[in-house]
Amino acid sequence: MTAHAHEHHHHEHHAEPAQGHDAHGAHGGHDKHAGHSPEMFRQRFWLTLALTIPVVLFSEMVQDWLGFSLPSFPGDSAIPPVLGTAVFVYGGSVFLVGAWHELRARQPGMMLLIALAITVAFVASAASLVGLVEVELWWELSTLVAIMLLGHWQEMKAIGQARGALAALAELLPDEAERVVNRRVETVPLSALRAGDLVLVRPGARVPADGRIEEGRAELDESMVTGESKLVAREEGDRVVAGTVVAGSSVRVRIEAVGDETALAGIQRLVAEAQASRSRAQVLADRFAAGLFYVAVAVGALTFVAWAAFAGEPDSAVERTITVLVIACPHALGLAIPLVVALSTSLSSRNGILVKDRLALERMRTVDTVLFDKTGTLTLGRHTVTGVAAVDGDDDAVLTLAAAAEADSEHPVARAIVAAAGGRPLPRAQGFRAIAGRGVEATVDGAEVAVGGPALLHEREAEAPAALRERTADWEARGASILHVLRDGEVVGALALEDEVRPESRQAVDELHANGIRVVMITGDARRVAEAVAADLGIDEVFAEVLPEDKDSAVAELQRRGERVAMVGDGVNDAPALARADVGIAIGAGTDVAIESAGVVLASNDPRAVVSVVRLSRASYRKMVQNLGWAAGYNVVALPLAAGVLAPVGVVLAPAVGAVLMSVSTIVVALNSQLLRRLDLRPGA
Repeated sequence: MTAHAHEHHHHEHHAEPAQGHDAHGAHGGHDKHAGHSPEMFRQRFWLTLALTIPVVLFSEMVQDWLGFSLPSFPGDSAIPPVLGTAVFVYGGSVFLVGAWHELRARQPGMMLLIALAITVAFVASAASLVGLVEVELWWELSTLVAIMLLGHWQEMKAIGQARGALAALAELLPDEAERVVNRRVETVPLSALRAGDLVLVRPGARVPADGRIEEGRAELDESMVTGESKLVAREEGDRVVAGTVVAGSSVRVRIEAVGDETALAGIQRLVAEAQASRSRAQVLADRFAAGLFYVAVAVGALTFVAWAAFAGEPDSAVERTITVLVIACPHALGLAIPLVVALSTSLSSRNGILVKDRLALERMRTVDTVLFDKTGTLTLGRHTVTGVAAVDGDDDAVLTLAAAAEADSEHPVARAIVAAAGGRPLPRAQGFRAIAGRGVEATVDGAEVAVGGPALLHEREAEAPAALRERTADWEARGASILHVLRDGEVVGALALEDEVRPESRQAVDELHANGIRVVMITGDARRVAEAVAADLGIDEVFAEVLPEDKDSAVAELQRRGERVAMVGDGVNDAPALARADVGIAIGAGTDVAIESAGVVLASNDPRAVVSVVRLSRASYRKMVQNLGWAAGYNVVALPLAAGVLAPVGVVLAPAVGAVLMSVSTIVVALNSQLLRRLDLRPGA
């Protein structure tokens, strides 16, 4: 089911993208189209085009060029000036208003460049009507406005598609929820839900707000929040997130957060902030536009002086100057960065990569070292039984005995042992008690069974047989925790427990290596444990036995060596390290998106997503550079030609041709940016 499956009416409860931000906000100050919609530009373009065609056909200059003539009728000579003026006022007003805003803000840019060109063309044409100059530019004015409107329409459409990602997130919320009150189910609008309410979510329905499952178990499709396509099993006590889809069976959820407090609203805020946050490249493009305005005016003035004073051709001077001013506004430049920013932001948010800070994403392409916090990032942060040994050789019996003794314990280690025993029937245990700091004991089938670590053996003065000690020595060398199983005071076997390595971690490390990036691991674990995990995963360097508060000094140590470091952690005790790193990446934050210190937040727990961030960073930077190069290169060639540098050899660029070239460069940039969509960011792609 896609985000667009229900075309929702937006109720007031739908978290609008980013409260407190203008979500349609200034793309780094470039958004001169505030309040304009693609629809408005589309209408203006088509109407302007309809007015432009007769202007072009009735232009004497065009008729001379193409060697045709239209049947004359009274007043036919009024068609170009009348319709041309209509085009200037109706189609050109968008640019004139934009230019006025830029002038008032003292920030010359795109709009001023266009307004300059069309105003000069209009004034020159009007002056030629009363015989002041001999230039007839109505057709050029009209074609220029039409082409500019086309470029803007395409730009707005592309930015609109990227913003669609935000709207899609808002559409993930259902319109209504089924609230359970006194065992009765009532349907209420989403806005009526409060924290503490109990709601029923049926199979195929979306979770209306963040909460915990109070009754039932189901698989959830969390792909819209985490980018993770596999269904995730959730049971009583587990957190569920607004917008995710329940599959299989219905569950009852106790609401913990609604509206702006939900993870989904947090994601929307992040996406909106990221789209509004200015990138270095964006600042560059805006400066470029301002510079170009001054260059255009200077080149225009020079051209006029050169042709009027030195060549003695005032008509040519006016036309050359107009051409320079017409051509100087490369719309491609205005498109170059915002398009890439908008597309990369929406692409990443669809894949569970939430870019909080555009600059962090830009820096990611230069990172040469990724530092992973081990627990919960490369490993699952939970114990798993990795070895069983019995004195008499019957490993299964030892595991069953240990699981029976641990069955009533809530301790994570106990859970790991019971899980390792699988679904096999366990003998009933009686008199269960936990022995603080040593382990547990219980009566199983009439025998006293105890399970615990070295302290338990020491206390009971029990000794493991030599054959068993050989097995456990290997485990210890690998850094596993060892638990012994005693029956009536005798050691009958042992278990090895280790933190389970995520199945995706090895692939993540290999892919980072393939991208020329070193992988370093940091952990509070004993060095032996850390070295074992590092050897298993092929990690380049290990910082072991590091206290949480010293993690950021490890980052500083790597930076002192001249490495550019991305730190990947869970954002809880890693905040100082995430902040100190060149790029801080918080992982597994599907439910807690308000991570302050990270520049990039990964919604899923998959460490391979770090590779996706590197690929996205490199691809979007490449596109920005290509776009800027194309826009700038166009001007370097077009301006001298328009000024008439090659006029002595008969090469002269007409204003209309200049306008056509300019639109072509705009379309090239738009298409080049769209190629970003082909980037597959799914982990392991």
